[in-house]
Amino acid sequence: MDAFSKLPEAINELVAEFSSDPVFGTLDAGLTQYSLWLLIAAVVLLIIVGVFVKKQTLVPKGVFVNGVEYVVEYVENDVAKGVVGTDWRRHFPFLATIFFFILVNNFIGLIPGMKPGTGAIGCTAALALVTFIYFIYFGCKKHGVLGYLKSLAPAGVAFPMNVFVWVIEVFSLLLRPITLAIRLFCNMFAGHIVMGSFSLMATIFAQPLLEHFTAMNAVGALPSIAWLLILLIIYVVEFIVAFVQAYVFTVLAAVYIQIAEADAH
Repeated sequence: MDAFSKLPEAINELVAEFSSDPVFGTLDAGLTQYSLWLLIAAVVLLIIVGVFVKKQTLVPKGVFVNGVEYVVEYVENDVAKGVVGTDWRRHFPFLATIFFFILVNNFIGLIPGMKPGTGAIGCTAALALVTFIYFIYFGCKKHGVLGYLKSLAPAGVAFPMNVFVWVIEVFSLLLRPITLAIRLFCNMFAGHIVMGSFSLMATIFAQPLLEHFTAMNAVGALPSIAWLLILLIIYVVEFIVAFVQAYVFTVLAAVYIQIAEADAH
């Protein structure tokens, strides 16, 4: 019972660690911990791309080069070609950048002591806004501004129902960046809170044994083994989630691009 009595306070401290406290400067004008890890992820991504380009040959050699090339081809075939269609080459650089940027941020957040840039709503909102502007721009470029706005209402719907449908489509369009941002943020933030919670449970039960070795403390620390096993399982799941969330965000971006450029909606 004593271990469980410490849990609420420990959970509050855990959640507080995920706040956007400034590392440098102030909260209004400074660098928060999430912004810091976001910049670190961007540097790591540039290093990965630089090393990949430098080591790339006609016949890929090495685990690193083959691994990166496999992921690049996966985004190319499964997302760009598979979703966007014939104009995939134009949009592939954007989609690949979004995918790898989110993926690197997610993976960095899985390293103990580090935070995912995608664990802050500001980061995911910025990514969603960029995606929103991107597909709106190409939709207007393809159809013209008025043509794109008119295309939001499906052809063949009689007045006044077409106006009603158009309003719904505009509302749906404006919701897209919001859902993109919230989905990625909630998944990454919640995943790390869950991992942190199980880690706290293991620590709380093992702490008496670490402070003073007795037979009773050893028995009391046994639940820590179960919490650690669960934590390892969740950690493996979070690796999968990190990839899946990068994939989902990129696929939805590709879908929105394809819809924006489609000849008829």
